[in-house]
Amino acid sequence: MDSIVIKLPASAATDDVLSAIDKLNADKTVHGILLQHPVPAHVNERRCFDRISISKDVDGVTSHGFGLMALGEPAFGSATPAGIMRLLAHYKIDVSGKRAVVVGRSPILGKPMALMLSNANATVTLCHSKTSNLEAEIRRAEIIVGAVGKPNFIRSNWISDGAIVIDAGYHPGGIGDIHPDDLMGRCAAVTPVPGGVGPMTISTLIAQTVSAAERACAAIQ
Repeated sequence: MDSIVIKLPASAATDDVLSAIDKLNADKTVHGILLQHPVPAHVNERRCFDRISISKDVDGVTSHGFGLMALGEPAFGSATPAGIMRLLAHYKIDVSGKRAVVVGRSPILGKPMALMLSNANATVTLCHSKTSNLEAEIRRAEIIVGAVGKPNFIRSNWISDGAIVIDAGYHPGGIGDIHPDDLMGRCAAVTPVPGGVGPMTISTLIAQTVSAAERACAAIQ
């Protein structure tokens, strides 16, 4: 697998990014496109995401791909939540019927995570930093996904014994969104930070790129 890094100056405008994406969309030797984000504030990130061809959206960031995923149709999922689902499947953790709480509502992590869990028949509550009685919501959950983007935002004493804890956050110093404290000793499963969700994001991105390449090659045979 080869990769190409295209670096644009910090002063690049939205149109400059769109032009670079257009060239990659048209290049038949390119099977996956990843736009490193967040982009500078003056660049329209959503327009850039949505310019990526659906067939090359291996990071699952386009509105089109999100809609397909939400409806349970074939699509590349957002890499981090898709990686979390792969992690759960690998360890044979059946989410069907379980109460899940996702803390965080970003369009590339929290929201798609909630939808993927729902599509897998979990009963999902989507929370965020402004949720009232957040501690009570988390305490009732059998699966907790921390995706709020704030270090140690979720306290360990909010989490019930036997819960499955997935920390999708990463902050300087190897700190996640969930305070680890005594979780390892009393929870059914806990993802470490670092080394838990992060590697699954990368492996899922690679797997989806391989799938995109296979589909592209099959289409020309």
